[in-house]
Amino acid sequence: MTIHPASVAHEFAAAFNSRDPRAVDAVYEPGGLFVPEPGTTVTGAARQAANQRFLGLGLPIDVRPRHVYAHDGIALLIVDWTIGDVHGTATDVAREGADGRWRYVIDNPFGVSQAVPSRRS
Repeated sequence: MTIHPASVAHEFAAAFNSRDPRAVDAVYEPGGLFVPEPGTTVTGAARQAANQRFLGLGLPIDVRPRHVYAHDGIALLIVDWTIGDVHGTATDVAREGADGRWRYVIDNPFGVSQAVPSRRS
């Protein structure tokens, strides 16, 4: 049975909506990278903490994969998402595991949004 790469977005939404941080983290490869805000990347425990802040909003996420391009076990996903009144378009990369499940290698919920330059005094 072949699992479609878009399954990773739907699995993330189900985990997020369950409010279970371990289920959310299981959607990532162990070294998977998360972009909690434009210009910032985190992995490991910092990724878990960043996702916990989003879970702490207490609102469900809705995801709608717009484009999925897959080749040789790697997929690029463009996914529209909504959490309450906040919405965006993610640009994500996933890899198919030996078990057939797709997991995030890069989860960038803000897509092409630009990082805000820091102000220097």
